[in-house]
Amino acid sequence: MNNIFDSHAHYSDSRFDINRDKLLMSLPEKGIRYVMLASTDEDSICKNCKIAEKYEYIYTAIGIHPSDIAKTSENYIEVMENAFKSNPKVKAIGEIGLDYHYESYDREKQIEFFCRQLELADKLNLPVIIHSRDATEDTLNILKKYKPSGVMHCFSGSAETAKEVLKLGMYVSFTGVLTYKNARKAIKALTVIPNERLLLETDCPYMMPVVTSVKFKERCSDSSMIPYIAEKAGEIKNMTAQQILDITCENAMKLFRINND
Repeated sequence: MNNIFDSHAHYSDSRFDINRDKLLMSLPEKGIRYVMLASTDEDSICKNCKIAEKYEYIYTAIGIHPSDIAKTSENYIEVMENAFKSNPKVKAIGEIGLDYHYESYDREKQIEFFCRQLELADKLNLPVIIHSRDATEDTLNILKKYKPSGVMHCFSGSAETAKEVLKLGMYVSFTGVLTYKNARKAIKALTVIPNERLLLETDCPYMMPVVTSVKFKERCSDSSMIPYIAEKAGEIKNMTAQQILDITCENAMKLFRINND
């Protein structure tokens, strides 16, 4: 398969340290056309910018993940803005958002960081990549206020929540979660997503797809596994995997403003 756009990957993660360059050099041969890197802290912003500079097919987003705000410098907005100004491969702000999963979360601080980064996205005219876990109400209320263009990444919420995201004009992205046995909610959500608002991602090195016919030797997921997600999405939408890949590549190129070759 070809024309694959992995709309959310973390190749700066330390789990890729042992084989990063070898892997990234091999991906275009496996049908990967583009990859969008997602940043989570200031260190990954720097690393992702360097990776995107090195590989023509890779682009990057810059952002502070809600789980990483405690280790972030006071001038993080300046750091992000400077990264954007110095690197034309920066195409989005992300991943940003809210995460109330763990009991120690600081709701007010997370909201402050989220809003400041949404304001930066508006200033720089960039789309956003949204992370939301156990924080649906606050996330939607803030998005309704700022009205950014962007994508709700790693979606596993309800069909009702998906409809609210669509009303905001945003895209919805699915991972290998679609292949899991307990993915009923995500599968139902996918059925309400129009083709023109659908994206696919690995969120690698996380979210390894579950495929009974394949035993992955890799210790973490990578962009070459997108076709397995596309196959499952195709089953749900009564389309071929290649049709799903073509549609989601076109959608991601439009969202991230990446011109045709």
